[in-house]
Amino acid sequence: MQDKKVFVFVLAAVGLLVLPLVAQQFGNAWVRIIDLALLYVLLALGLNVVVGYAGLLDLGYVAFYAIGAYMFGLLASPHLWETFPAIQAMFPGGLHTPIWVVIPLGAALAGLAGALLGAPTLKLRGDYLAIVTLGFGEIIRVFLNNLDAPLNITNGPKGITPIDEMVVFGLNLGQTHTVFGLEIPKVTNYYYLFLTLVVVSVIICYRLERSRIGRAWMAIREDEIAAKAMGINTRNMKLLAFGMGATFGGVAGVMFSTFQSFISPESFSLNESIMIVAMVVLGGIGHLPGVIVGAVLLAALPEVLRYVAGDLQRMTDGRLDAAILRQLLIALAMISIMLMRPRGLWPQPEHGKAAPAPATPAAK
Repeated sequence: MQDKKVFVFVLAAVGLLVLPLVAQQFGNAWVRIIDLALLYVLLALGLNVVVGYAGLLDLGYVAFYAIGAYMFGLLASPHLWETFPAIQAMFPGGLHTPIWVVIPLGAALAGLAGALLGAPTLKLRGDYLAIVTLGFGEIIRVFLNNLDAPLNITNGPKGITPIDEMVVFGLNLGQTHTVFGLEIPKVTNYYYLFLTLVVVSVIICYRLERSRIGRAWMAIREDEIAAKAMGINTRNMKLLAFGMGATFGGVAGVMFSTFQSFISPESFSLNESIMIVAMVVLGGIGHLPGVIVGAVLLAALPEVLRYVAGDLQRMTDGRLDAAILRQLLIALAMISIMLMRPRGLWPQPEHGKAAPAPATPAAK
C-alpha cells in the first residue's frame, strides 16, 4: 500500500513538472492560465484556514492579496524612487528588493493586517462577521484608489508599472531561457516558482490541520462555547486563524504583481473575494484536495470558456455579448455542481460511524 502511494506521488510530481512544457506547445496562453490557477490555489488555501478550519466567514480576503501586491509593487518599481527625492538619495540605483526579502515581508505585512482585522471582530459570527470583513476589503480598495494625493503613494487608479521581474539564484524569470535546446519562456519560469510555493503551502496546511492549533480551530468551528469550556483560548485562536490565513494572501499578492508587472485597485474588487470564497465552497470546505480542485476549476473555467463564448457569439451573428455569455456559462456550471454535489466536489470525509440502532426485544 505504501509503495502504491509513493508511486502515485512520483507520477503526480513528474506530471506537474512536464505539464507546462506540454501546454506551451499549444501556446503560452495556456501556460498563463495554469499560472493564474496556481495563484488562486494559494489564495484558496489561505482562505480555507479561516473559513474551512476555523469556521470564520471572510468576504474581504482580497484585501490581503492587495496588501502583498502593493507592498512588492512599491518596493520593486520606480514609482517611490521617482516620487520622493529622499528615497532617490538613499537608493541611487533604484528600489530592487530581492525575492528572499519580499516573500517573508509580504507574508508578515498581510498577517499583521489579518490580526488587526480579527481583533475587533472576535465577538462576531456568521452574517455579521461577513459584513465587517466585506467592509474591510472595500476600505482597502478605496484606500489604494485614493492614496495619490496629497502624497502620491499608490498612484491611485492609474496603478503602478513597471514592476521588477523576480530573480531566483541569479536567474531572471522574466526572460526566455534555453535548457537542452528547449525554450523556457516567462510563463513557464513563473509556473515552477508558483508550483513550489503551492507545494510548500499545502505542506504547511496539512501540518496545521493535524496540529493542536488545527484541532482547536475545528473545535471552534463546530461549537465555540464547547471549545471555550474545554479550555481553548478562542480569542487567540481566532486571531491566529486570521493572521495565518492572511499570510497566504500576501505571498500570492507578491507573485501576482511581479507576474503581471502592473497592479491597480481594480484587480482587487469584491468580485475577487467572492470568487475565492466560491472556490473553497465549491471544492469542499476544510478539505485540502477539494479546495485545490475548486480553485483550479474556477480559475481556469472563465479563461477556457472564452473560446466557447466566442463561437456561440459568432453563431448568433453577434447578438449575444461574449463577456456576458461567458459569465452566464460560469454561473450555470457553478449552480449545476452545487445542486449535484452540495458538500462540494471533494468534501471532507465524514468521521465516525452512526450509532447502531437499538435491538428490538423479541416478542414473547
